[in-house]
Amino acid sequence: MHQLVRDYLIECPSIYELMACPYFHWEHMPLLEIWREKEGCNGIPQTILESYRPGESIDIFKESLSGNSIDYCGENIPLPFNLEILKWAKETHKVLSEAKVPSGVKFYNIYGINLETPHSVCYGSEEAPITDIRDLRFSEPTYVCVDGDGTVPVESAKADGLNAEARVGIPGEHRGILCEPHLYRILKHWLKAGNPDPFYNPINDYVILPTAFEMESLHEKGMQVTSLKEEWEIITEDQGNQDANKNSLVSSISVSQGPSKQSSRSEAHATVIVHPQNEGKQHVELNAISVSIDT
Repeated sequence: MHQLVRDYLIECPSIYELMACPYFHWEHMPLLEIWREKEGCNGIPQTILESYRPGESIDIFKESLSGNSIDYCGENIPLPFNLEILKWAKETHKVLSEAKVPSGVKFYNIYGINLETPHSVCYGSEEAPITDIRDLRFSEPTYVCVDGDGTVPVESAKADGLNAEARVGIPGEHRGILCEPHLYRILKHWLKAGNPDPFYNPINDYVILPTAFEMESLHEKGMQVTSLKEEWEIITEDQGNQDANKNSLVSSISVSQGPSKQSSRSEAHATVIVHPQNEGKQHVELNAISVSIDT
């Protein structure tokens, strides 16, 4: 409960400050939800689901932790909701929201993805509602998760309000991402450290190396034929799935357009062949041809 409250408030200290954030969207706001049993107008208990936005959750936290305490060396120490931490969170949020990148400084954003990350939390259920809000800290919550690094959602990680040169999400855990080789390949590329590969793409972590390009066009008797052949080598250090598919993958597409007053009849056909990976390299071929006939 304490960890949840702390993270919840640091991420979302004030509903008014959230609304001022350039990346803020109402539908993406984290919620605290509680199934509660309350007495209805007819005196019969009713179970309802209450939802609280960040700024509305403070009173709930205060009430739920009003009787919270720990025993330490025989002494009972009260641990209510700490408003000082809330104040620090608000001040930190204000400083970050007003921060600007100095001129001459480039800002890059790397964040973790592909892990379920708690976004909203729900206490109780329709069958077992919360009857006393002070028992909330003893309840087992359920979470609504979104994509992130297990701690920070992707949307929060990108909501800095700064003008980034590039933003790249890589699979990784909140702290464990610092040990990811992909991270260091990106940093070397951006910092131009060592001997950077000009064909390296930090987003997909590939080096896409053009190896061939041929294009021919023939126009004769109202017919124009154009052919294209292009080849690449995709180079990656991840060789874990080399044996996943030993056959080439072939995909084709054909399109045609009938004659009209404004255009001629034309057809185009393209085929892409992806060969199996071999020693960290994967060969890709594109073959295309188009034919158009003047009307």
